Amino acid sequence: MAFFKIECKGSSERDIRNIDRQYIHRIIDAIESLSENPFPIQFKKLRDSESSYRIRVGDYRIIYQVDTQKKVVTIYHIRHRKDAYRR
Repeated sequence: MAFFKIECKGSSERDIRNIDRQYIHRIIDAIESLSENPFPIQFKKLRDSESSYRIRVGDYRIIYQVDTQKKVVTIYHIRHRKDAYRR
């Protein structure tokens, strides 16, 4: 099975500093699992985007894009559900 490389943007690194500590371990596990399968059962495609998806971890959402040609998953945001979709 081909593995995907995980890249985190600076915005996602800043987001994780503001997350409640009890969720950080679960979020890290979810991100690591994206390297094996970037389209897990609970993923959803975001509207108005060709390659943006989200997965849910408790009250938090991980917003990411998948480049299947280059085998790269780019994490853009890790935010609480009330803030996840604001621009």
